[in-house]
Amino acid sequence: MEFPAELKYTKEHEWIRIDGDTGTIGITDFAQSELGDVVFVELPAVGDAVTKDATFGTIEAVKAVSDLYAPISGEVIEVNPAVSDTPELINKEPYGEGWMLKIRIANRDELGSLLDVAGYQGLTGT
Repeated sequence: MEFPAELKYTKEHEWIRIDGDTGTIGITDFAQSELGDVVFVELPAVGDAVTKDATFGTIEAVKAVSDLYAPISGEVIEVNPAVSDTPELINKEPYGEGWMLKIRIANRDELGSLLDVAGYQGLTGT
């Protein structure tokens, strides 16, 4: 299983990559492996606000449907159309082409509550 060190993680198994005032969000390799084959993703629209720890969408796999939670607050500035058209990208490349959305970060202080790679691996036991 892969856990890139440059990312921050949530206890709900989302990740965020920070680039200036932009955050790219997806689910972890651990989460996609637990879900199984992803068949559908419901994501917010560009311009929508997301709030830290609040649901921003859902992900559906053959076995289950799960909520997606925002790691931090911000405004959606881009949604990955590829995961809507080809949701299995989330299984194949959860940290690459399987990213879900990009937000303009509203409060950088919220980053302090996220897990680093060691903290996330401790949470998952991997």
